[in-house]
Amino acid sequence: MSKTIQSIRGMHDVLPEDSSRWQAFEQVVRDLMDAYGYREIRMPAVESTDLFCRSIGEVTDIVEKEMYTFEDRNGDMLTLRPEGTASCVRAGIQHGILHNQVQRLWYMGPMFRHERPQKGRYRQFHQFGVETYGIADPDIDAELILMSARLWQKLQLEDIRLELNTLGSAESRQNYRQVLVDYLNDHRELLDEDSLRRLETNPLRVLDSKNREMQAMIEQAPSLLEYLDNESEDHFEQLRQYLDDAGIAYNVNPRLVRGLDYYCKTVFEWVTDSLGAQGTVCAGGRYDGLVEQLGGRATPAAGFALGIERLLALRQDSGIEDQPRSPDIYVMMQGESSVRHGLQFAEKLRDENPELRVLSNCGGGSFKSQMKKADKSGADIALILGESEIADNTVTVKFLREQKEQQTVSQDDISEFLKNK
Repeated sequence: MSKTIQSIRGMHDVLPEDSSRWQAFEQVVRDLMDAYGYREIRMPAVESTDLFCRSIGEVTDIVEKEMYTFEDRNGDMLTLRPEGTASCVRAGIQHGILHNQVQRLWYMGPMFRHERPQKGRYRQFHQFGVETYGIADPDIDAELILMSARLWQKLQLEDIRLELNTLGSAESRQNYRQVLVDYLNDHRELLDEDSLRRLETNPLRVLDSKNREMQAMIEQAPSLLEYLDNESEDHFEQLRQYLDDAGIAYNVNPRLVRGLDYYCKTVFEWVTDSLGAQGTVCAGGRYDGLVEQLGGRATPAAGFALGIERLLALRQDSGIEDQPRSPDIYVMMQGESSVRHGLQFAEKLRDENPELRVLSNCGGGSFKSQMKKADKSGADIALILGESEIADNTVTVKFLREQKEQQTVSQDDISEFLKNK
């Protein structure tokens, strides 16, 4: 016998007993987006490799180490999308919905990164993201943070804290860059291989290093906050005022730089200590230059994204369970003629009672075996159709969860009976 085929490492099936957790999360997200007036956008899972090289940055870990990139049969270089923002911007430019317009968008779907699988982090993972375009003021930054805070409330999640920073404008970062490079060169002997490489390409990313042996040196590095231009400083102060007014607690973390090159001004992360080393639950900020960088006209932009698997793991660790909904009605059919009649009877029930979940017995079986299936299904009521019921145009009602006598009801009156039971 040939060896059975397994799923690819880091890419997991969501089994029926787990899908209810996903559905509960997805419903919360859809309701929240409707409440804030955001609209859904759906992008393809495969994009041109150049899109991510130009947006994320060619010297980032994602592009250098993690992307699933391949040459297709036409010789084009394609990549399974590692994140959603670049795809969303590409779609907005392509379809002309960004320039001189305000857009509030959201998306949800699979992303792909070839990294070491661990709790809450997989090679195929699912991301929920929010994108806004055409608003330059810090009030939209505040709305995104307030929205994410409300999401934690809706999901009943606690112990998630907000880390906040500003990267300033391109000009202020350029002024700071040389100061940081000089400092890092003075401590070159402490830098690891990755940091030495980043020193020449993107020195701000050195501040994001997780190397414990470098943390003391990084903590002593000059702060970008000391080199902000007036406009960036005012933007950050207004954002903090909005958050203070709303009672949102936060920690200003000058070492928070984010792992993608396109960020500017506001950056933020919601973090927890409940997921081990991978403590970031949600991250976002501003990326005002990205639309222009990808060929569109200059458009202010901001957003955030979160990994769904990581969030569901956090809910589960918090003891929150989303149980699958059981059927309300189980239709039992005894005899060959009752099957033909019963399938149509079940369809009529669904037409007249769209709020009810009706499960039909299929595959035959004795009365005893069908009753076991009905009980195991979790249904509240079994409706029994045998040849005598069909002849009399009736149905037998058996209560599975209550101590009530079974009843015989006309098939014409069953919908009304179920509404008033």
